[in-house]
Amino acid sequence: MLSSLYSYLVSWLPAFPSLAWGSDLVDSVLQGLVGACAVSILGSLMKIYIYINCLNDPDRQKEKEIIRNQWPLLDHLHLLVLTGTFTVVGYRVAALVVLEFSLRAISTVLSLDKGAHSSQLYLLCQYSLGCGISCSLSYLQEGAPHRTWNLLLSVGLAGLLTYYVWRLTRHIFTMYELHCKERYCGACLFLLTTWHGIPRLLCNALKVTFVVADLAAVALINRDFLTTSEAIRFWTPLTICYTLLVIYMQEEQRQNPTEQMAYQTVFVRMGGLLILLMTVGRWMDIVNVLVSLVGEIWCLMRAGIILDICRKQDYSQRFLPSASASRKPSRHYKDPSKSHSATATS
Repeated sequence: MLSSLYSYLVSWLPAFPSLAWGSDLVDSVLQGLVGACAVSILGSLMKIYIYINCLNDPDRQKEKEIIRNQWPLLDHLHLLVLTGTFTVVGYRVAALVVLEFSLRAISTVLSLDKGAHSSQLYLLCQYSLGCGISCSLSYLQEGAPHRTWNLLLSVGLAGLLTYYVWRLTRHIFTMYELHCKERYCGACLFLLTTWHGIPRLLCNALKVTFVVADLAAVALINRDFLTTSEAIRFWTPLTICYTLLVIYMQEEQRQNPTEQMAYQTVFVRMGGLLILLMTVGRWMDIVNVLVSLVGEIWCLMRAGIILDICRKQDYSQRFLPSASASRKPSRHYKDPSKSHSATATS
């Protein structure tokens, strides 16, 4: 009786290919939550890196205070919004977003000078990272006998990591300077000597994540095609569209690396994806592209301050190397490890 009543009620609910009602809905929410936690961890680690970098630069003390005074509750809101976004977005659009960013990231890395790096890329990949996590979990857990329990374990691990990273971020913002001078906090002293390695740590983690996500994305998209000719009719215009978009965006970003350009790039990418899916996609894919547009803009708005600092840093390293190399260390904040080693030497 209850099962028939439930089936009758579910039949009246709107049907979303990526948002089924029942146990599949729970799995979609869990996958979205894991993706949102990954994005939150990435953003928090970049905050710590940029904060310590600004702390050691006398010209960026105002930016340091802006980062420190950000409202902590926005992290919880950010996690909630991204969870809902990744839950609603279907695997087809999420897979296309992952593939597009991977191509864009490869193009960006190849265009950089030898030894240079782009710290903006760690923030621009936030939404794509969440889509990649969602795609990977959807593909790896497909058909698993205990899928929901596996996803619950993933959520528990991701939530625990997110909680401790949030605590570390708040601790660094409030006590890092004092603890480094007094030399009695293990976490602060550890970051004092290893904070330069945060980008390398994130880079290695993102490489592994996107390699797995790309393989899962290709497999998820190809399973919708019955013949090779159908797959070719889909992949050929997609490859041409993505290649042209990447060439256009790289040239524009090189000439005009501004905040407005970052938003313009999102609209151009999502507009191209929308036009493509209107010809070879489904009607629900168009709705998911609009949801992805909102998610991308939300991630850019949330990381606006950090992204602007990274943009200036990348620009100075690329076009003003002599100016960045000649900067003097901060007078009011002296690295305790350096002073300690100098005292020991004398």
